[in-house]
Amino acid sequence: MDRIMLIGPGGAGKSTLARELGERLGTTVLHLDALLWKPGWKLTTRDEQKEIQRDLFDGDRWIVDGNYGATMDLRLQAADTVIFMDMPRRVCMYGIIRRRIRYHGKTRPDMQKDCPERLDFEFVKWVWNYRKYKRPGVLKKLESLGPDKQVMILKSRKDVRRFLEEIGRRPS
Repeated sequence: MDRIMLIGPGGAGKSTLARELGERLGTTVLHLDALLWKPGWKLTTRDEQKEIQRDLFDGDRWIVDGNYGATMDLRLQAADTVIFMDMPRRVCMYGIIRRRIRYHGKTRPDMQKDCPERLDFEFVKWVWNYRKYKRPGVLKKLESLGPDKQVMILKSRKDVRRFLEEIGRRPS
């Protein structure tokens, strides 16, 4: 687990897990939300997203969290480990509401500066519909990965805790 990619619906806990893994493994953490949004909630174009990510994955050890389906293949090629946070809808909805309350009027640490936390209908709809519309495609991509990729699917907060405990027990 040197080049780790975390994906999953909004509110699943990708950024939190990325930070915790980074601390435990002493690895650089890259948050795509911080890299691909411009101040004022302006999203970079797909071409810019590809360009930004091209050079990110040259290093031997990193953790990256975020979905961005248009550039997911870049990360899948570079990663040796993919963690899919396949959380239930209720967990994700709770996560986005909790995050909105916690960071009300502030910018999250894993987000681009000058992008204060918000919760709009489009995002809620995307999270609500993730399992139906996005999840099948993600699972298909994960199934097609070769044996050189380690794939982990975490389906609950309990799975995440167990995973982190396991990491804590591994020798450095």
